[in-house]
Amino acid sequence: MATLRDVKRKIEAVKKTSQITKAMNMVAASKLRTAQQNMEKFHPYALKFREFIGRLAAGVEDTKAYSLLTPKEEVKSVELLLITADRGLCGSFNTNLLVAAERFIRAKKAEGIEVSLVNAGRKAKDYFRRRPVKVRDSYTGLLNKVAYEDARRIGGDLIDQFETGSADEVYVIYSHFINIAKQQASLVKLLPITPAAGEEGATPFEYLFEPSHQALLTDLLPNYIYVQVLESLYQTSVGEHASRMAAMENATSNCKELVKTLTLTYNKARQAGITKELMDIVGGAEALKK
Repeated sequence: MATLRDVKRKIEAVKKTSQITKAMNMVAASKLRTAQQNMEKFHPYALKFREFIGRLAAGVEDTKAYSLLTPKEEVKSVELLLITADRGLCGSFNTNLLVAAERFIRAKKAEGIEVSLVNAGRKAKDYFRRRPVKVRDSYTGLLNKVAYEDARRIGGDLIDQFETGSADEVYVIYSHFINIAKQQASLVKLLPITPAAGEEGATPFEYLFEPSHQALLTDLLPNYIYVQVLESLYQTSVGEHASRMAAMENATSNCKELVKTLTLTYNKARQAGITKELMDIVGGAEALKK
């Protein structure tokens, strides 16, 4: 049985851990506010840009004139961009993304399709380093400060892989932010770009193009990929901070409960010790009377 000194030492250790988790919760909450503000500013633009490109692409008669719109006749290889956090201590956030990637890779391999991986995040890099999966490239530090330059660099690399035929399709797995308490691992097809499906009975949009439809699409299609990658980075960044904040809040609550339990154990042991000493004194006094 643990001595009083051991129990007291455990109580002090748990209290210090509680202070650390509470501080990490406050830091995560501060970072979450900043990341969420940036995401909320960018999200409407990303949605509108996706809608606009979908409509423009739907109006293309000959998709073969645009490599990013042209599906390959036979899909033999795909590229997957997997976005995770660089650090842990955020609950099941990274695990959910890694499980989704594993499920995607197994499904494609079952179809006889080769999968190459681009890791954006240290957790993905470390996880697949020890597994028999082809990792073509890895990035770290992207979620510390989400930047368009990083999205453009990654997006440009993915476009090159698609245009040169190294990948017949390109996908991204990221954490879709639903609310503070819920984030969902999402799989999105980046390339080839899928034109928007027209709604039945809806009046098609008509645009006047300057300089031309072809010139605009040639310039906008790569930017569409950059925007989607940037949107994925923003969503994952917010999800990471929200998950870490919730995880640290739960850890702090668990520490408080553990302190209560240990304090009760300490008080019981202390009371038992006092009772035993009193009984010894009373027993000694009765023996002296005899």
